[in-house]
Amino acid sequence: MTQKPGKEELALARQARQAALVMAVAIVAWVVLGWIGRDYGWDPRYAFLIDFAALAAFAWALIVTIRVWRRGKADR
Repeated sequence: MTQKPGKEELALARQARQAALVMAVAIVAWVVLGWIGRDYGWDPRYAFLIDFAALAAFAWALIVTIRVWRRGKADR
């Protein structure tokens, strides 16, 4: 028989899904906003702002993913 996942495992799974969602939204937003900015001739500083926002989202997701991986590894 299989056991039901505990509260800690469910919390880790929720955090992993959240990190994946942030990465997916950041990628789509980065590409779409870059494309829109290029078509409408936005000032290049907005391109840098979009890039830095995407990098911040990726850094946050990486940190969360590493934390989830380390906690999951410690639970075994």
